[in-house]
Amino acid sequence: MNEHDLEQQLQQPAPQPDATTKARHIAAAMAAFAAQQTGAAADENATIDAEKDSPVTAGSIPSIDEQIISQKKSTVLQGFLQRLRPTRDINHHGSDSMNNSTFDNSTFGKAPKSGNRPIWQKPALISGIAASSLAVLAGITFMQHLGVNPVNDELTAALAKQTASVSEQRQQAAQAKEEFAEKKLAAAAAVEEAVVTGIRAEPAESDVVSAEDIGRFPDSNVADALQRIPGVEQEVAAPPAAPAAANIAPAPAKPTMQQADAAEEVQVTGMKLAISAAPELKRTSDNVIDVPSAPPQEYRDRFEDFKENAVTSVSETPVSTFSIDVDTASYSFVRRQLNNGQLPAKDAVRIEEMINYFDYAYPAPRDKKTPFATHVSVMDSPWKKGNQLVHIGIQGYQLPASEIPQSNLVFLLDVSGSMDEPTKLPLVKQSMSLLLDTLKPDDTIAIAVYAGAAGTVLEPTKVKEKAKILAALNNLQAGGSTAGAEGIALAYKLAEANFNSKGVNRIILATDGDFNVGQTSDDALQDLIERKRDKGIYLSVLGFGQGNYQDAMMQTLAQNGNGTAAYIDTLSEAQKVLVNEATSTLFPIAKDVKIQVEFNPATVAEYRLIGYETRALNREDFNNDKVDAGEIGSGHKVTAIYEITPVNADSKLLEPSRYQAQATANGKANELAFLRVRYKLPKENQSKLIETAVTKSIDKANMAYQQEANFSVAVAGFAQLLRGSNYSGDFNYDKVIELAQANKGKDEYGYRTEFIQLVRKAKIAKE
Repeated sequence: MNEHDLEQQLQQPAPQPDATTKARHIAAAMAAFAAQQTGAAADENATIDAEKDSPVTAGSIPSIDEQIISQKKSTVLQGFLQRLRPTRDINHHGSDSMNNSTFDNSTFGKAPKSGNRPIWQKPALISGIAASSLAVLAGITFMQHLGVNPVNDELTAALAKQTASVSEQRQQAAQAKEEFAEKKLAAAAAVEEAVVTGIRAEPAESDVVSAEDIGRFPDSNVADALQRIPGVEQEVAAPPAAPAAANIAPAPAKPTMQQADAAEEVQVTGMKLAISAAPELKRTSDNVIDVPSAPPQEYRDRFEDFKENAVTSVSETPVSTFSIDVDTASYSFVRRQLNNGQLPAKDAVRIEEMINYFDYAYPAPRDKKTPFATHVSVMDSPWKKGNQLVHIGIQGYQLPASEIPQSNLVFLLDVSGSMDEPTKLPLVKQSMSLLLDTLKPDDTIAIAVYAGAAGTVLEPTKVKEKAKILAALNNLQAGGSTAGAEGIALAYKLAEANFNSKGVNRIILATDGDFNVGQTSDDALQDLIERKRDKGIYLSVLGFGQGNYQDAMMQTLAQNGNGTAAYIDTLSEAQKVLVNEATSTLFPIAKDVKIQVEFNPATVAEYRLIGYETRALNREDFNNDKVDAGEIGSGHKVTAIYEITPVNADSKLLEPSRYQAQATANGKANELAFLRVRYKLPKENQSKLIETAVTKSIDKANMAYQQEANFSVAVAGFAQLLRGSNYSGDFNYDKVIELAQANKGKDEYGYRTEFIQLVRKAKIAKE
């Protein structure tokens, strides 16, 4: 081909290469560019070597680095542009002839030698091909930058379509919600609230969703979980899912009435979730449904309902009989409520437990043969003018350390799901650890637990292996339902297996009192515990927590197990019950202790026992040794207070009998009443009797402990105010504070000071 033909060839339009040709030509262009850079670098190295050998002094010409950078930039830029420039100049790459196509590797990337130029280095052809390739690449890049491609068009269309679908579904959901609200308004009047005295009614079988079902969806709310539980029908199926590329979740289905009821309110009853009626919905003036806020959480704390002791006519019923009580659970629970800024429920206040919470300095008995010392005081009533108070204080014998028997204890710990709160199981562990410090090294400890089922955590182990016992305690975790009866049966088996005929055999139950699996009735548990009590194994109960506290159950267990019931709300309370008063809690000095007071109708017209309503006994029970009564531990104190109306007082509440003859003193004109105390020693089954006459002048004979009696009266008055007593007269919180402050005494542990603060809190809560 001569120069004329080549010139005509170049004047023709450049052909459009296919994709393969484009790729091949681009690769060739890039290879040429790389070769040019390599050649330039070689020339630069040669120049640097020459400069090093040159005798030119520094500073006379530009530095070597500057020359290299300048030359490199010029060579690279010019070489690349020359190969891409679409020009007809055939000699600008050099003066060599193009007829010689022989390729010399040694000249790759350098200025070609004469007669040795490769064909791909011919400038006009290569420049056209390279320019076409770059144009194609630029077009593709520009299209990508603008985002114009079929895939995005499809995604955009799908997104718009799905958005319109979601908008339509939302409108349908809003319409369904309004229809549902109208139905609820019509049905609200027919719905009965399933709450009776703090206890929720058991739901129908069809309305119960188990906690296990709800637990399968921990990341969902209750309504969503109910929708996914098998058996709950859906009125409208969920719409099909949108294409994956759109990443749009399907709209929820229209809720059924059943699902809506479940979503509105789910009430916890034991370990079940009971669905109850939704609160009443109201329509505002703007025709907008006003959904009331959720009601505050209702607690399931359960207390035995009882009526306050009434005033009794001495002429009709001169004898009063009751079992002693050394429990303190009521005071601790009341304290917790008041510290939370709430007044306690009336039935949570048991006056005798409020009074007996405190340690009174009554004179002690001389020896353990007569384990009690009885003290009686008579004073004017601070809440009703003309009436008097007969104060009875009983002090138990304090066992010296050398006489404390060995202990065979079983810790029965509730680890059900309801115990999974900071003031429950964690506090139980701390409390049991404190108790270990009060025991002897040769005492034995076993640990049984119960939740959905009962199990043995620690076989009987000597206290000297304290690390092993603590490890077993610390590994406990809460969860499951509450098979309390099964746990009690297991604890008795452990106690029987390690029974100590010369020591104390006792189960210490730590629970919130919620028994919802297995044998749950109070009567059935009472029968079980009574049988074991007769074999010499006693049961004490420690209550924990709030919101699920079953006080009535705990009272049944403790009273029939010859044990005490205490409520542990703080670690300091655990210290008081299990450390400071450990001997009185664990080691009995007497059992079946009963008190009977016979009033003299010649001197007393009326009387009223303050407290002990749940401990009342029939008159004939006093002399019946088969009838169970309370237990007193080492060093225990018991206080009882009667309010009496003398025959000559104007403060009587009862009208005299028309046909009953007036009583005569018959030589006992100085006596107000006659006190009898009956008890059994721990290892005996026949009772013994202590008798004391209550005279008018006895108030002067026992002034030594009058301060203690006055403080107990302040506590009794406070408890009556909390219960809303009909007999508190003009007594008020200020008078309680005044009386307690004047008779606070030494108050080594600060319990009496704390009591005064509680009275102030009650006054604020009342207002």
